[in-house]
Amino acid sequence: MQKFLVILFIVFCPLLCFGQSGFGSYKVLDVPASARVAAMGGTNVSLYDNDLSLAVINPALLSSKTHNVLTFNYTNYLSDVNYGSVLYGRNFGDYNFTSYGINYIDYGKFISSETGENEALLKFTAKDFVIHASYARLLSKRWTIGVTLKPMLSVYERYKSFGFAVDAGLSYADQEHLFFAGLVVRNIGMGINGYKSIDGQRSIEMTPWDVQLGLTKGFKHAPLRLSMTIHSLQKWDLSATDDTTIEKAEKSKANKFFNNLFSHATFNFEVLPIKNLYLLVSYNHRRGRDLFVQDFKTAAGFAFGAGIKVHNFHIDLGFSQYQVGNFSYHVTFTTYMSDFGVK
Repeated sequence: MQKFLVILFIVFCPLLCFGQSGFGSYKVLDVPASARVAAMGGTNVSLYDNDLSLAVINPALLSSKTHNVLTFNYTNYLSDVNYGSVLYGRNFGDYNFTSYGINYIDYGKFISSETGENEALLKFTAKDFVIHASYARLLSKRWTIGVTLKPMLSVYERYKSFGFAVDAGLSYADQEHLFFAGLVVRNIGMGINGYKSIDGQRSIEMTPWDVQLGLTKGFKHAPLRLSMTIHSLQKWDLSATDDTTIEKAEKSKANKFFNNLFSHATFNFEVLPIKNLYLLVSYNHRRGRDLFVQDFKTAAGFAFGAGIKVHNFHIDLGFSQYQVGNFSYHVTFTTYMSDFGVK
């Protein structure tokens, strides 16, 4: 029965999402959950270790290692936009793993000018909130399946929107040979109470669905770990713009296949020189292509990170570019509650 469920998940989940464009409301769902995830180029669905934030992407990455893990994340995203999250992992027995958390984006303060009988300047804010509740079940020594329920709330000035999304994931962990794989269908859901109004009825807005497949390989005699994540499997052409001139069109014909191929991939290169330290660099080709500016040198597409354990806390730093010429800075603090007497 367990093998049947695994096969059913692998075969049908990509088919269910194949026709989806990958675009939608509630982009907060795609914001990196931690500094390490940001340094990984924004995603990794296969790495099987004690990093609880990876379970935000693929709930099947919950394991015995994520029990009693508490994580705080803060990001100076862009301009005065700030992002944060809190995550906690709790296991029940040897086969049932759970995690709970909340993340938010604060878009800062705005000033609105309204005209009418009484002209006034109104100050308002805009925020997004997502709650995470994940459950994973160990099917066998190497296979784990998981699901996440994510209620969402957006508050933009006087306008509000509520919705929900679900993630369904599968992971394979061969710890003897340091080989890991993961498959996840993310953000299956909708905004029940949307912003748009049609004939007095609030619209239903779809969330940005995504199908991702990943591989991770470690080496017994070298402090290295390599990962590759293939994202947006439901949509082949990820071009941000269309070429219009003949010259650009001819160039596009020659490069379009490889550009689209690599735009689906994110590559991670992780170095672990000692037990409690890692250094990380990644490349996201789609981001690098979308942020490319002619005759302007930029590190767009690349992300960098490092992490070290100090006493009972693990500190992670991530640097990534989401806007040409500007880096965003991510900071994450992680600790085991077991170190403070929580069983």
